[in-house]
Amino acid sequence: MSTKKVERSIEEYFRKKVRKDKKINNAYLLVDSEKMGIHIDIAEGKTGSKPADPKQPNYMASVGKLFTSTLISILYEDGKISFEDKISKYLDDEILDGLHVYKGRDYTDEIRIKHLLNQTSGLPDSFWHLLETLLEDPNIKMNPRKAIEWGKRNRKPHSPPGDKFNYTDTNYYLLGFIIEEITGMPFYEVLKERIFRPLGMKHSHMLGYSEPMEDPGSPMADFYLKGKKMTGIKIFDDNGSYAGIDYAGGGVVAPMADLLKFMRSLVNHDIIEKGTLDIMMSDKAEFGLGIDYGYGIWMLKKIPIFMPEKFNSWGVVGSTGAFMFYHPELEAYFIGNLNDTYFERKGVRFMLKVMDKVMKSK
Repeated sequence: MSTKKVERSIEEYFRKKVRKDKKINNAYLLVDSEKMGIHIDIAEGKTGSKPADPKQPNYMASVGKLFTSTLISILYEDGKISFEDKISKYLDDEILDGLHVYKGRDYTDEIRIKHLLNQTSGLPDSFWHLLETLLEDPNIKMNPRKAIEWGKRNRKPHSPPGDKFNYTDTNYYLLGFIIEEITGMPFYEVLKERIFRPLGMKHSHMLGYSEPMEDPGSPMADFYLKGKKMTGIKIFDDNGSYAGIDYAGGGVVAPMADLLKFMRSLVNHDIIEKGTLDIMMSDKAEFGLGIDYGYGIWMLKKIPIFMPEKFNSWGVVGSTGAFMFYHPELEAYFIGNLNDTYFERKGVRFMLKVMDKVMKSK
């Protein structure tokens, strides 16, 4: 099949999928492979009353975790941190006090940076429970530090550090605090100065905390929580400042083209060295059937019947049906968003179908 036919097949599948599913308000897809001569950057649906535009920045949810782990890796290469360091080296007593008490024993001092990165700290997840609480009572004042304290009171640890995988935004809040402690800068500023600015991601920012360096010319795409529009809903702290609990666990907002710049920088070892990326991918835990989890990285692997080898790829997934992956054999990037938590799992299945269509052009 010719390249043009493949591109047309992908676009037709994408637009038909979006138009047919009434739960999808807007969707975005970028597929790029210089090797295969493929480049697609398309959007479908609406934001407000206007048609979706590929140039629109998208809230990418947990896709932001890969940006956080990359910042930690940059600090590692700067000699400012070790993946083996205990978190107690960087976090204050207020955060550390009673952080990880499991079956009567305090394991807080045994948590290392690497445990946060690959989700094996054993700490509990608070994000969805806390979000439901905040949506029920928008007058509650919250910020990421208070979210940690809320978790101590309302959630229990999952296991001792290093024992088991347990996906939690708590780990990435703590990484954000550590980044701020080392750099002396707010997390969103570090994100801009160490990633957005060097890579020319001029239309990217952190939800609620910052603005893009240049106006993208289109508003941020609307995003939804199981059909409930979340765009514009804000969480504030006691000082009246924005304090979204996505924070370092997933606050990145960017158009697909900017996200492609970031993924290319990782693949080409421009932003971090190959040896560092190898560590990020090799120090992993089993996320689920056919999925390993490194330092903010999902790795799809062969599982007979369930996951064919042809889909072996790596990247990151967000709860809004967002995805950002690289397929080494195809030398192809797959980046997109369905912008609703209805599609947290379906987003990955959608991506795999698009990958399959690209493979047919080989």
